[in-house]
Amino acid sequence: MSTTLPATLPKAVSAAQQQHIVNIVRRAAKAEIMPRFRSLSASDIRTKSHANDLVTAADTAAEMMITRALQIAFPTALVVGEEAVADNPALLDQIADAPLAFIIDPIDGTWNYAHGMAIFGVIIAVTQFGKPAFGLIYDPVADDWVIADEETPARMETAANNPRTLKASMGKPLGALIGYVPLHMFAKEHQAKMAVALTGFTRSHPLGCSAHEYRMIAQGHTDFLLTASLHPWDHAAGALICERAGAHVEMLDGGPYSADRRSGHLMVAPDRTTWNRLKKVFTFLLDQP
Repeated sequence: MSTTLPATLPKAVSAAQQQHIVNIVRRAAKAEIMPRFRSLSASDIRTKSHANDLVTAADTAAEMMITRALQIAFPTALVVGEEAVADNPALLDQIADAPLAFIIDPIDGTWNYAHGMAIFGVIIAVTQFGKPAFGLIYDPVADDWVIADEETPARMETAANNPRTLKASMGKPLGALIGYVPLHMFAKEHQAKMAVALTGFTRSHPLGCSAHEYRMIAQGHTDFLLTASLHPWDHAAGALICERAGAHVEMLDGGPYSADRRSGHLMVAPDRTTWNRLKKVFTFLLDQP
């Protein structure tokens, strides 16, 4: 459970610090991720929890490089990387009580990356007592990123320094929605109902990469997503970015998202009205088995 937040919190990271974080991520991608893309050997890839849950040499090297740089720049902050959590799950328990935490997904969409598909990204979230306060989703292939904090609108930025403010899509009828729902990741007892529900949308294809799913929603290209799990490295940055792009972001069982949540389903929709319509479709997920 999250601790009670102080009445006021200082700004998590300044504009200058945000740019430093961007620079850290870009350097790690240039040094460790892109040189290995489509050049991995079999020994560079291993499995974690199951056959399709992969980690590569690029994941571990990039996370180590980013972690070191963040620890130097923010010596009192908690730094939680996806691969570090695989070795030490207790790190997750520290997020709720951390005044400042950095949560790293060194390569989101590792399966895609390992198979030569250019749909992957680097995600950095900053949280304060579990609440997302800054989000960065970087595309190493395009060398661009979406970014937001708790005070500024979501925007797309590039090395050419031409930021573009992002806006989520407009609400529309359910049958016209395009979304991301990873059917295979939901509990077996829910998959049959979920499969039927998905026929009610125009499209509901996951990309196998939360980074690009959140980027697409923040840009207004697609409309909604529903998560099957709550790994904070997948969702903390994207939840904030989409919210700052005008989307409605809420847990399916009600209330705001927090990076210390371990169970439940996060849903993002263009507005509250559309979110409420979607909740009626997926409310069976709240039934106790």
